[in-house]
Amino acid sequence: MRCTLLLAGAALAVLSGCGGNSGGGGSVVTPTPTPSASASPTPTPSPSASPTPTPISSVTSTAVATFTSPWAMVFLPDGRAMVTEKGGTLRIVTQAGLKSAALGGVPAVAAAGQGGLLDVALHPDFATNKLVYLSYAESGAGGAGLAVARGTLVEDGAGPRLTGVSVLWQQSPKVGGSGHFGGRMAFGPTGHLFVTAGERQQGSPAQDLTRTLGKIVRLNADGTIPGDNPFIGTAGARTEIWSYGHRNPYGLFFDSAGRLWENEMGPEGGDEFNLIARGGNYGWPNASNGQDYGGGNIPDHAPGDGYVAPLAWWTPVIAPGGMILYSGSLFGAWQGDAIIAGLVSQGLVRVRFTATSAAEVQRIALGQRIREVEQGPDGAIWVLEDSTTGRLLRLTPG
Repeated sequence: MRCTLLLAGAALAVLSGCGGNSGGGGSVVTPTPTPSASASPTPTPSPSASPTPTPISSVTSTAVATFTSPWAMVFLPDGRAMVTEKGGTLRIVTQAGLKSAALGGVPAVAAAGQGGLLDVALHPDFATNKLVYLSYAESGAGGAGLAVARGTLVEDGAGPRLTGVSVLWQQSPKVGGSGHFGGRMAFGPTGHLFVTAGERQQGSPAQDLTRTLGKIVRLNADGTIPGDNPFIGTAGARTEIWSYGHRNPYGLFFDSAGRLWENEMGPEGGDEFNLIARGGNYGWPNASNGQDYGGGNIPDHAPGDGYVAPLAWWTPVIAPGGMILYSGSLFGAWQGDAIIAGLVSQGLVRVRFTATSAAEVQRIALGQRIREVEQGPDGAIWVLEDSTTGRLLRLTPG
């Protein structure tokens, strides 16, 4: 099925917090302006910040396939994609929508609440070594926690499967509950693997360097710990930690300059878009531009508080999911922008950024909770709906 959506777009002042809900329910969505922004305590924007591009006025959405609670996807070199389903299934799908049987070799997952089979990533040399990385919630003593495993993709007459699967990293400690796993993965320009680990709804452990709750970790591709990580030599610290003070980090990418960007869900308000610094403390639960559910106060980010403030934030929330740096030519005006999947905002959020500033510039309303976004080989944008019958959609201009 194909439908055309009109887009809502407005340029905001840089360093903005953006409000509103851009959800829609029909095949045609009437454009609405993005609400006014709040001032941010982050640095003033660079005078050389790029001008706002001319918005693309409409997007055509084509449904390609349907999955059971899909969570993430990654394109293979041949143009097919791997898609994870939270219940523990990994499939390969063609761009025409032909789905494989469930791949064998996937680790057992703790599929409850926000847990299950989460992200999928390819080794930078996948074309040669066929290594596939999975993040997932696993059960164990004390409850559940995030884990990362990798295996080799084999496709032959016996069906597609992962072989030689081994666990590379496990969050510590495992705790009760089924929320805030994080689980996004991205390889950096030096070949290191970065993984977002949620604070498992525990709050204060995000500030504790002896635990890997509420952290972004940096690993070698084989799961060992790089010797130049920031907390090597810090007494008691987990040496895989790259940054800390995170709540529920979901989106992750590297830009063309090699900088790491992340989005994360705030509490009631205060969803964040962050530039990740080596050893940086992002404040949770001591600082947030949102508030606790039920109205409890959390101090806002403020200059001199010792925490890294987000370059953009949202109140009301967008509930960010996956995130990409768009580099294609199909949506030429969007090159170099972050495209964020929105659950509550029910669409995509486009963010223009520099090293010191960021602002929402457009919303692409899709009328459904969007969990994942990826760029296809031809520059089309592919998204996964957050639903027990979530569709894989291909978005093109026009």
